Amino acid sequence: QQQFVESGGGLVQPGGSLRLSCVASGFTLEGIAIGWFRQVPGHPSGKERERVACVSSNKDRTWYSDSAKGRFTIARDNAKNTVYLQMSSLEPGDTAVYYCAARPTCYAAYYLSHHWGQGTQVTVSS
Repeated sequence: QQQFVESGGGLVQPGGSLRLSCVASGFTLEGIAIGWFRQVPGHPSGKERERVACVSSNKDRTWYSDSAKGRFTIARDNAKNTVYLQMSSLEPGDTAVYYCAARPTCYAAYYLSHHWGQGTQVTVSS
């Protein structure tokens, strides 16, 4: 089965940090962009998940949402078939389930995202 497996989530206090990992299972990351997304509780069914960050296929470009800029860093290690999301200065508003997905490019339409994983829960609370 080809999908991503996310890990690294947990409970963290405001201002804390977490590093999420996204491992590709059954396929290679070569040649594809990888995006991190998040879904908050009560997210309406059928609505797009919030885009958080993305890294291009050749690592030379990254994209971040306004809320992630300056706090989150995305990186990929093709040799390990893994993409990371380093999150710092976490806020309660960052509480969500975080997913990764493959994309043709970081600017491709949302519906072209594929190989979604099951997600990892991040809870920011004191």
